[in-house]
Amino acid sequence: MYSVITVALALSHYGWFTVFTCKDNGPEQRLLQIYLYLGFCITSKDLGRIEMSVEVVVKNSCQSIGEGPHWDDRTNSLLYVDILSNDVHRWSPDTGNDEKIHLDDSVGFVVPCRKGGYIVGLGRSLSHVDWDSRKITKLHEVDKGTKNRFNDGKCDPRGRVWAGTMGYESEPANPERERGSLFRLDVDGSLHACVNKINISNGLAWTADNKTMYYIDSLPRKVYGFDYDSETGNISNQRVVVDFGEGTIPTLGYPDGMCIDTEDKIWVACYGAAKIVRFDPTTGKQLKTVDIPARRTTSCCFGGKNFDELYVTCGVQGSTKEEREKYPMTGSVFRVTGLGVRGRPANVYEG
Repeated sequence: MYSVITVALALSHYGWFTVFTCKDNGPEQRLLQIYLYLGFCITSKDLGRIEMSVEVVVKNSCQSIGEGPHWDDRTNSLLYVDILSNDVHRWSPDTGNDEKIHLDDSVGFVVPCRKGGYIVGLGRSLSHVDWDSRKITKLHEVDKGTKNRFNDGKCDPRGRVWAGTMGYESEPANPERERGSLFRLDVDGSLHACVNKINISNGLAWTADNKTMYYIDSLPRKVYGFDYDSETGNISNQRVVVDFGEGTIPTLGYPDGMCIDTEDKIWVACYGAAKIVRFDPTTGKQLKTVDIPARRTTSCCFGGKNFDELYVTCGVQGSTKEEREKYPMTGSVFRVTGLGVRGRPANVYEG
């Protein structure tokens, strides 16, 4: 008596199946079982392999410093800013249309409001912008009498806006030292200064348990962790969780914007090093590197319908002709897929 075993390896790139015939309980059967087991292991490994890819989704859209990507899951669109061009962008992957509004000062970040419109860091002010009417309402002005400006900003899990300032920057990564602060805009509209003597206020992220906030000051080249009280918004116990370290500027550049995935690992844009690096903030170790074809990577966020796409912004300011020839997509927005991890929906302002 014979048994027929048909093995169909469901891999489109293999495109074949094999039919084996052998006697029951004979040596051929045992050999076939070994063959099938090995084949299953190889196939399973192949099926589990994820091919990462990097593509341009908005070509050369920024003329100064592309920054602050925020995936708006309500509209299935990507928000980002071109800081010194004074522009706020809104890109739709469904239509490919990249809208923008031009404001009257630098724009450090943009986040949506639950009640409509957007909060932006406009020069030294936190302002509300209505996209359709272009109406701008100033909420607060900070650092009066200085040349400071707002840089990066995000909303925490309770819908507060956190945004930081930086001193006047005569050239990229060289501002007036310790002139900036990190501010918190509560949902009742009140503003609070939380951290002072900041050089370049940058990336923000919160853990899934809402107990830790991560924050970047780019010039010490460090990512800090704080104990975070979600009820009050208070932060405490500042410590270093990732230190880029001496001698690593050629390979890591400066930590800039960041985001966090569902495994509480942080993804940091490495300005000047053409890459995004995934770090474990509990150990400070590098876990993964994504090379980006633009040297001045500034920030990143998860987006897409499943939050498994990483969107990356970059800057043009300070680049040389030779750099732009080497990286012709400088100033573009990139999308990275196949990372094998996901992010969480971005928070919005609840005030």
